[in-house]
Amino acid sequence: MANLFAGLPPEIPEEILEVIQENGSFRLERIVSAGQATAPGAWYDQDTHEWVALLSGSAALRFEDEPEPRVLRPGDYLLIRAHRRHRVEWTDPDRPTVWLALHYA
Repeated sequence: MANLFAGLPPEIPEEILEVIQENGSFRLERIVSAGQATAPGAWYDQDTHEWVALLSGSAALRFEDEPEPRVLRPGDYLLIRAHRRHRVEWTDPDRPTVWLALHYA
């Protein structure tokens, strides 16, 4: 047994990405952010779909085809289709933002 909130360090200078489970058809990750964001001008363009849930903290995701970012709070989740360009605009700098991300074909 494990806990998604266990082992969070007091300082998070870089985003933490941990693979919880994976096989040939999916990868499940825990991501921990604390003020990190996607580099200016950079976009993610993934070959897989990504279902992401925000468990704690807060964040804003921006999609290239939308004018405004989407603000996520604990309990919010969404599906990012493969090759839909997106970026993390900001994450909560004052407390850990814990994400659960499922990547699949």
